[in-house]
Amino acid sequence: MDSDTFWAACALVLVFEGLMPFISPVGWRRMFTQIMQLSDGQIRFFGLMSIVGGLLLLWLFS
Repeated sequence: MDSDTFWAACALVLVFEGLMPFISPVGWRRMFTQIMQLSDGQIRFFGLMSIVGGLLLLWLFS
């Protein structure tokens, strides 16, 4: 992987992360209010699932 691919991936992350607050700021705020009510263990579980899902996608498409 060269640096151009890395920066393109980072740019896509920013685009996807910005879609929800741009399209629905009220829904985005409501989602974060609900996330704040989760326990640390629940948040860690979702983080772990996100990591595993990302690694699976990288493995499948590379």
